[in-house]
Amino acid sequence: MSGPLRLVPGEGDTLPVIPRPRSRTRARPSWAEDPIDELAERLVEQVAVAVHPYEVAALLESDGLTGDQITERYARPDLFTLAEDLYARVPRHYPEPPPAPDPWRPDHLRCALRGLVFALPGLAYVLGAGLWHGTADVSGLIASALAAWAWNQALSHRAYLRLAAGGRAAAGRTLRIGGPLGALGAAATGLLVSGPGTGAAFAAGQSCYLAAASVLLVLGRERALLLTLLPVAAGAGATFLWRLPAALALGLLLATVLLAVAAAGHATRDALRSAPTAAGATPKLLRSLPYGLFGLAAGVLAALAGADDPRSVVVLTLSMGFAEWLLYRFRSLAVAGLRESTTSRGFTLRAGRALALCLGAYLALLALGALAAGTGPAPLLGLGAVLWTALLLQAFSVAWMPAAVCLVAAAAEAVAPSAGLPPGPTQLIFRIAAAAVLVGGACRLLGRPTAHR
Repeated sequence: MSGPLRLVPGEGDTLPVIPRPRSRTRARPSWAEDPIDELAERLVEQVAVAVHPYEVAALLESDGLTGDQITERYARPDLFTLAEDLYARVPRHYPEPPPAPDPWRPDHLRCALRGLVFALPGLAYVLGAGLWHGTADVSGLIASALAAWAWNQALSHRAYLRLAAGGRAAAGRTLRIGGPLGALGAAATGLLVSGPGTGAAFAAGQSCYLAAASVLLVLGRERALLLTLLPVAAGAGATFLWRLPAALALGLLLATVLLAVAAAGHATRDALRSAPTAAGATPKLLRSLPYGLFGLAAGVLAALAGADDPRSVVVLTLSMGFAEWLLYRFRSLAVAGLRESTTSRGFTLRAGRALALCLGAYLALLALGALAAGTGPAPLLGLGAVLWTALLLQAFSVAWMPAAVCLVAAAAEAVAPSAGLPPGPTQLIFRIAAAAVLVGGACRLLGRPTAHR
């Protein structure tokens, strides 16, 4: 058969057209890579932190994914189905927030400076030991110091309140009036107790210095206060080599007082010239009363300890810088405990651990100081625990409870000899009892997360 094939009648002389199949999405073989996995790998960080598939849908939409791409490339009917698939494939991972700066990180240099300015004024009593005579002069000095401590504690607290409410200018106005009034009242107290004489003159200088020092510390002028103490420090150091004439000792003491008063006046003027801020409500005077009562009680406790063993007061005074550093350290540990705790009980345990650590470190320092000074550590440790825990509570604006506890302990120790009780064991018992009450109150109050707002 060499001729052409016979065609079907009516189709003409051309070959028939065979239709092609329509284009359609072919099922991806199981061995092929899933493009959704590629998409999940590319967006893993953003999808992992999502809390709902709708967030993933918004992310895909912002990424420019179109409806055709969703149906053709990813074989999903719509955007929300693809978002749910991605949300299910990527495990949840919520990163921790970056560590916030610690607002209570201790300033080591500032605490060291404050420790020096707390300790160095004691050298004035070494330098001026020959300037007063008899029990009346000593009693006048003690009475003047107690009045100054009580007044300056209350004044400092009120000045800090005014500083927070109205800025440095408001604090300067408070200090400009309260500082001279406190110095005048303390000097008058010393004069009434000791009578006219060198003891009353020394008490007046002591009152002026304490008032000026309070002003400088509130306004953050620790360096200036340290410089004013250089004459007393140099003179006290010289007394270990030779006996200074009374006129020279008096001149060095007077130089320190005048320098401190001048520095306080200059700092107050600078504060008054500072830019005014939006003034808040003026705090009531009653808020500062417990701080003044605590200053009085702490002074009585220190005076009684000094009458029994002056070396213990020296050790206590030298430890004040470290005590202030530990107050900041406790607050820092408490803030860290707030960030790490997930339950109230967990934070309470962390706060108790921080309290035990800081108080234990302070008592360990006092014990070493007592051993170095050759004095009995037990009474000193009891007094140190009372004062440090009271200061800690005051730092959290808990003022009346530590003031009342310290006043009761001071009154009990003061009247114990007249009641025929042995002073040594009685002091130790009252101090341990007061420390136990304060530590228990601190654990209960500071173990609450709301106390650390």
